[in-house]
This record gives sequence, C-alpha cells and structure tokens, in this order.
Amino acid sequence: MTKFTSDIKLAIVQGFNPHMISQKEYASQMGVTRAQFQFWLKLYELHGEEAFKNFYTNYPVPFKLDVLNYMVQSGASLMDTAALFKIPSYTMVYNWQRQMEYGGLDALEPKSKGRPSMKNETSKQPKQTPVEGSPEALQAEINRLRMENEYFKKVERLSSSQGKITKEDKVKVIYELRHKYSVKALVAFAQIPRSTYYDLVKKMNRADPDAELKAEIQAIYNEHEGRYGYRRIRDELANRSQKVNHKKVQRIMKELGLKCVVRMKKYKSYKGAVGKIAPNSLDRNFTAEVPNEKWVTDITEFKLFGEKLYLSPVLDLFNGEIITYTIGSRPTYSLVAEMLEKALERLPAEHQLLMHSDQGWHYQMKQYRHTLESRGIVQSMSRKGNCYDNSVMENFFGIMKSEFLYLKEFESVEQFKLELENYITYYNTKRIKAKLKGMSPIQYRTHAQTAA
Repeated sequence: MTKFTSDIKLAIVQGFNPHMISQKEYASQMGVTRAQFQFWLKLYELHGEEAFKNFYTNYPVPFKLDVLNYMVQSGASLMDTAALFKIPSYTMVYNWQRQMEYGGLDALEPKSKGRPSMKNETSKQPKQTPVEGSPEALQAEINRLRMENEYFKKVERLSSSQGKITKEDKVKVIYELRHKYSVKALVAFAQIPRSTYYDLVKKMNRADPDAELKAEIQAIYNEHEGRYGYRRIRDELANRSQKVNHKKVQRIMKELGLKCVVRMKKYKSYKGAVGKIAPNSLDRNFTAEVPNEKWVTDITEFKLFGEKLYLSPVLDLFNGEIITYTIGSRPTYSLVAEMLEKALERLPAEHQLLMHSDQGWHYQMKQYRHTLESRGIVQSMSRKGNCYDNSVMENFFGIMKSEFLYLKEFESVEQFKLELENYITYYNTKRIKAKLKGMSPIQYRTHAQTAA
C-alpha cells in the first residue's frame, strides 16, 4: 500500500474541487480509497494545515478512554471521532474499541516497541509476590474478595430464572466486570478458558441479522392477536414486499415463543327427521366461480357467564366472506329465520344460488324450505352425521373460536357481542388467506370484480 507523506495528504485535500468532480472519482484518481479521502477531508476541516502534522505514535490509556467515552456518549462515528481528536487513522479507534470490549483496561496498555530481547530467559527478574501480611498483600486480597463477591452476585441474578449457571452467564458477568478487574483473573476464577470467553463475546456482540424481521413478525402477530400461524405470517410478509421462506418464519416464531391457538368442537343441532331432508347437491364441491353462487350455513354455541349463546352465520364459498349473522340466547327457528332474511337482502334478483347446511332441525322446517324455494334457491344438506360435507363452515367456527372466543376475556354478554361484531369485520376485511392469494375475503371479491 502506498504511504503518503503529510505534505502529499495536504496537497491532495487542497486540490479537491467538489464542483468539478465527485469524491469517489477524485479519490480514485489520487490512488486512495474513498473512505480514506473522506477522513482526510474531515481532518482538514477541523484542524486546517496542521491536520497531518505532529501525530503521536503511542497514546496513553487515559487518552484512549477519553476518545472511547466521547464516541459512546455523543454517538459519533469512528471517522468523526478520530478526526476530532486528530488521530491519524480511524481504524486505530476501532482497534481500541475492540481491545476494550474483549480485554478491558489491560488491553489498552501500549505494547513495548522493538525486537524482543535475546537474553537468556533466566536473566529475567520474576515479578515479586507481595510479602504475606504486608499492606500490598492485604490490598490484593481485598481486591480478590471484592471481585469474587461481585461475580457471585451478578451470576446469581442471571441464573436465578433457569436454576443453573451456564457458560453464557459467566461470560456476561465477566464482560460487565472487565473494566474493574483483570479478565485473566476473572476467567480463572470462573473456570472457563480465555479462548471460550473471547469466542462467546464475539457472538454476543454480533448484530442479529434477523432483528428487523423478528420485529416485523412480532408486530404482525400482535396486530392479529395471536391468530396467525407461520404460513399466514409468511403471506402477510409477502404482502409487505418481504419474501421469506415459511421454514424461517416458523423457526423465528419458535425462538420468539409465538404460537397460534388451538381449535374446539361445534354445537350439534341434529334431532332426527323433523321435516324434509334435501339431497346433498353441494357434494363437497366447495369452490365457486362467482359471488352468491354457493352459500353455507350452520349454528355454533358459546358458553359465557353461565349462559349459552348461539351464532348463526352465512358464508359465501366464493371468498369465505361472512355475508351476515344472527346471535341469540336460544337456538330457536327465529334465529335462523332472521339470519336468512338478512342474507337474502344482499342477494341480487338474478342469481343461481345453492344454500347448503347440515340436517339440523331448523333447516328441515317448512318455513325455511319455503323461503328458499320462493327465491329460486336450491337447498342442499350434508349427509347424516357427516361433518365433512360442510367442512368450510366447520373450519370457520374453529378459527373463530380459537382466534376470538378462547383468546379474549369479556366482562359481559353485551361486550362479547360487540367484540364478535369487530372480529367478523376483521375476518372479512383484514384477515388474509393463502387460497385467496394472500388477500382478505372482501379484498379478493373486490379484486375479482375489478378484473372482470
């Protein structure tokens, strides 16, 4: 690497004209890196023509500490700090920083210059041990006891949650105490090799490459109140222009302790044949090409405050959207009749709708069948005792109960009803689905209608 004298550095800096050429191009022409040229400019701006003269080659420990403390407290960069203190290279400050992190104050001591002496090792004077009982020996013993006392207190605080002391705990404590006591003495007392300490410190100080992604995953999980598993979070990240493999999302969620809730069973409304049973025209063909082509319905039960509530929704198989719903304290026919009336208000005059349910007694009633027939709607029913024939509705109930009923706490039935309305709005407008290309039901319907 070419070495530049003080005069050459000064000439290079003074010859730069920012109106004629960029820093990158000028540095390339002068045969220096852009970073080095920028550092010289900072030195010149702060110190003028004296910027490249009278550099020290050996800095005392207090000066190094002043430099490092200034950088930490002010948040200045390595380059700005080195320029301010007129240090010839910002990498020198970086080296001091690393030495302090790994070795404490001892590591900042300047090394002796010149070649090592070739004299016989026996000629070296061994370091004298303080005489037992002397003030020096007593002070050394006090320092040792202080170190051990502080070490034990910090280790106990770190390990109390898990009940055992790990190597990582020991390294964290040594790292905290490195400014007060010798790292050599600390690692010896902790009974871990110095190489292990330095290796773990490197890992501890290494920036987490997934820090931003973890924060984004946590935010999505919190926004949806724990309802999203790793696949749906993967899809939501894709919606936010972040393509991440589902296995990585799953691993990060495991690290963060994020779990999706489990599902429960539904209320059974079958009471035998109390009316007419319709054929299974849907026949598990749960896909629909357009909205209002296939609707499914059912009833589910909630238990709250010693009471039971019954929910009767209608779901469009085109996009999984909840068309409408009713809720009541008893599973009467009026619950279903009101639901059907509200749903039919949204049905266009021209349609080819198929309405599917199980064989619950409500759907066998003459009034229900007559209402469907009067609007030209084909009625379909699941086979007896076969929940898979209406699995889409079953799936919605499972999702709703696990994401809403078992996840929240309610103060009253009225509050529950308000929160339920909010959840169904959320389900229709915000909750994305993989089979809807990462869109919510209403987003998917709007997208399809716009494309058509």
